[in-house]
Amino acid sequence: MQGKIVKGIAGFYYVHVVGSGVYECKAKGVFRKEKIKPLVGDNVEIEVLDEKDMEGNITEILPRKNDLIRPAVANIDQALVVFAVTQPDPHFNLLDRFLVMMERKEIPTVLCFNKTDIAESPLITELKQIYSGCGYPVLFTSAKEEENIEKLKELLKGKTTAIAGPSGVGKSSLINLLQSRVKMETGSISRKIARGKHTTRHSELLVLGKDSYIMDTPGFSSLYVNDFEKEELKYYFPEFDPYEGQCRFNGCDHIHEPGCAVKEAVEEGKIHRVRYQDYTEMYRELQERKKY
Repeated sequence: MQGKIVKGIAGFYYVHVVGSGVYECKAKGVFRKEKIKPLVGDNVEIEVLDEKDMEGNITEILPRKNDLIRPAVANIDQALVVFAVTQPDPHFNLLDRFLVMMERKEIPTVLCFNKTDIAESPLITELKQIYSGCGYPVLFTSAKEEENIEKLKELLKGKTTAIAGPSGVGKSSLINLLQSRVKMETGSISRKIARGKHTTRHSELLVLGKDSYIMDTPGFSSLYVNDFEKEELKYYFPEFDPYEGQCRFNGCDHIHEPGCAVKEAVEEGKIHRVRYQDYTEMYRELQERKKY
């Protein structure tokens, strides 16, 4: 019997089989032995152990179109990364690390900045300036005022989308509006530390409509970019592409080299300085890790 993992929690995997329902399954020991972990979104083969109680075992994980480790999901068409315009303020370096991760996996990404109802216009303008030149669709929303929710639905239609972002940005509130049958726990911002409580504790696949799914994923607070060579990093910043081949030196990494077209573009305001600063920080991090 074939189905799709829609939720995984505490070693149990909930597999939706079209026409039959959801089976509570455990993964067979062979997966642990081979260090393969089933992911939400995986298409799997199961054997039914108890039809009455809808229990079974996952016997095979079918080939994946793609997979991510953090958030831990598989077979997605696009990512929707949600940050707040304010409260909490966007962590640009964290956002850019997520974008690098998606570029490496060749997964299209939509940027959503929530909480426009409490944001000052200059903050929104700044975010537009930083990311408008990167080639990513950017949407500004307010879950409280239901601003641009219909536009967001259109972007998600007909796709399986992984929604990810740090805690406290209103992700669960947006999902409540997108998927009215699921009322998720919404967390409040901790005033003391200005960070959100983790309201989503496991990844879960939710149905929006015909051929439209969203994968809600636990909030993240850090991402490490360390599983590739520093020379590759420049290829994961789309706004660098127009300057490829225009630097004085072949193989320019856009860090120390003179006659660098990317650095000139930064000085001229064609590439935003925030993005370039995050690029240099990630580059140096990769450089340091290679020493050990």
